[in-house]
Amino acid sequence: MVSLKGLAFAILFSTATAFLNATQTSSQYILQNDDLYMAVGKSSGQVVELRLGKENLLSTSSGSAGKGPYLDCSCVPSGFWAPGATAKYQLIKGVDSTGVPYGGVVMQDTYSSTNQTLEQYWFLREGETGLHMFSRVTYFNQRTPFLRGLGELRTLFRPNTPLWTHLSGSDGNWAPIPSADANRRGIVVQDATTYLGNATSDAYVQQYSNYFTKYSFAELWRDHDVHGQYSDGSTSSDGNTYGAWLVHNTRETYYGGPLHSDLVVDGIVYNYMVSGHHGAPTPNITHGFDRTFGPQYYHFNKGGPKTTLAELRTDAAQYANPEWDSEFYDSIAQYVPNYAPSSKRATFKATVELPESAKRPIAVLAENKQDFQLNVFNQTSLQYWADIDPATGAVEIPRVKEGVYRLTVYADGIFGWFIQDDVKISKTTTNPLQFQWKPESAGKEIWRIGTPDKSAGEYKHGYAPDTSKPLQPEQYRAYWANWDFPSDFPNGVNFKVGQSKEADDFNYIHWSVFPGPANFFRAQPYYEKVNNWTVQFNLTGDQLAGAGTATLTVDLAGVKTANGNDKWASLPNEKYSTVPYTVAANGRDVETWIIPSYRSGSCGVRSSVVCQNFGKKFVFSTDLLKEGVNEFVLSLPFNATNTETALLPGTIYLQYDALRFELS
Repeated sequence: MVSLKGLAFAILFSTATAFLNATQTSSQYILQNDDLYMAVGKSSGQVVELRLGKENLLSTSSGSAGKGPYLDCSCVPSGFWAPGATAKYQLIKGVDSTGVPYGGVVMQDTYSSTNQTLEQYWFLREGETGLHMFSRVTYFNQRTPFLRGLGELRTLFRPNTPLWTHLSGSDGNWAPIPSADANRRGIVVQDATTYLGNATSDAYVQQYSNYFTKYSFAELWRDHDVHGQYSDGSTSSDGNTYGAWLVHNTRETYYGGPLHSDLVVDGIVYNYMVSGHHGAPTPNITHGFDRTFGPQYYHFNKGGPKTTLAELRTDAAQYANPEWDSEFYDSIAQYVPNYAPSSKRATFKATVELPESAKRPIAVLAENKQDFQLNVFNQTSLQYWADIDPATGAVEIPRVKEGVYRLTVYADGIFGWFIQDDVKISKTTTNPLQFQWKPESAGKEIWRIGTPDKSAGEYKHGYAPDTSKPLQPEQYRAYWANWDFPSDFPNGVNFKVGQSKEADDFNYIHWSVFPGPANFFRAQPYYEKVNNWTVQFNLTGDQLAGAGTATLTVDLAGVKTANGNDKWASLPNEKYSTVPYTVAANGRDVETWIIPSYRSGSCGVRSSVVCQNFGKKFVFSTDLLKEGVNEFVLSLPFNATNTETALLPGTIYLQYDALRFELS
């Protein structure tokens, strides 16, 4: 088989002598090697020209399109800001420790009224067809010590050309880009969601979905390596295929750990360094804030006329390794504030004694004494993770910045987490650390519903493929109203332990009311048998004998309160900023759990089954139970809603990870 790297680069690397040029004209800063040419406009602070060989990857700038990768943010008092109009620049040219020439451009712009600064770094090496990128945010203003939240920080590759024909979010999630005709005929059914089904001849509609939403192409960070856009050769100038990719070669400066998910591609190839999507927390911009994000790598490649999307994607994915180009990053650390070179990094090695039956175990190093899902409070917070060998318990994470971390371990099939604070990472630590994870238990397990895997994907309309389309995307990626709860569950959810099946009889969203607003199919909300779910189960006399305490564990994979994604806001006019969730056993209330607003996130209606993970143990006397058939009722408030300023369903809902019932 021909190597993928050979496929991607056979056409590219044809010159006899490699070179690297870093220069400027009166209007541009230019980085160029044998194969890639990029120019940053001095008046905009954005990449305005990008060519791979002779192929123009951007085309002509028009408005916000035909540019990139460039930086913008939701970070100034008025909202969004794209820096560059008043920027200062630095042009860099050097040779790294391996003898490879490189060039760089640094753009720095200050928002004068607040004294906050954004910096963007682009680096190009000889022999590579991609841009190494860092982004920096600073805020120094004693008169206004708290400015606002850093709502979004992202770089965007935003072409204005018909060259690109396909989107690629992950290995199993890709699609043709909807045509201009399909978009013209589209009907907006929800914020950022369009019905395209009238364009019956459109390739996207035929192969992927009748709806387009950028959230269908959101990806979970845990195993994510690369995303981007592909040209199948039908629109290129030379008939060859092309790819534009954002590579997760490092992920230490993102937030939210491996359970974070975000937008990746929708005609724009994103690098979302900060966002509140799916309820992700965002940091506050306070006096003294100074954080550098990256590096990440935008990779551009070219194949022959028959090179597939998968082949170009695999070529890009080879760079999703934190040890790749580490010598180069050490060489440019002098130009990048806050970046830690190898001399300040160590390898974390440990052995974790895992619970029996632990599957896909993972170790996470993140902010000390903080849930890694909320690791935004310390501006120096970093994060790292790696899979644990389930057979040996061994795990190794390279290039961890020296410091003190919280270690969190979780695994499919096991309820709860292993947490160890004050784990010191240092070059002086030579022997692997030893940990023992004793799984949580409240007695003898009687039953469980679902798999504790930090997701709601095993339930109806979760990970199951949409077999109505050839590309068969997972059902949860579709517009939520495509799955009509009243039709699926005309008698509500009545789950019988031992008989019912999660994939058929337990919905992926527990609604308080099935929405009418933003529902393309039902203009009016549907209330009947929606907010109360029933779980029936049998108990024998032997199971109850000697048992005095019952425990129902309810682990959630996401919840949407009235706060939506604005988890820290105080909303005195909203009744359901916090949400009462009640469990009743055989007609008697066990307890009402007040779900906090800081766990809120717009999850299922934004095509996700993994958001903020947390849970509650309902502990009660077995006096509420009986021999024979028992019944739990799991209740959200009837018709619990909130005010939405966008076209979104103002409905409170939650999504289950797993439930477990134990007796002791």
